[in-house]
Amino acid sequence: MTDVLEILTLGLLGVAGLLCVLRVVRHGSIPDKVLGADTFVLVVIAGVAVGAGVTASSTYLDILVAVTLLGFIATITVSRYVERRGARA
Repeated sequence: MTDVLEILTLGLLGVAGLLCVLRVVRHGSIPDKVLGADTFVLVVIAGVAVGAGVTASSTYLDILVAVTLLGFIATITVSRYVERRGARA
């Protein structure tokens, strides 16, 4: 039963990741692209968390911290850029 849930969870996260990439690639404003990229980072974080639960390895938790910090710093950097430049795209 757990194997089915793990596969289903990773499959749904894969679909969510594809939708996020589609939002980034699709023509839109810069804030839309930032939102898509930030959501993609969150999907990756959730995937790594599921991987940590499946393998019961604490190594993944270090990866989670690093990816979360990188995603946060990237979001803040782009948000400041958009704030100064405006939402023109």
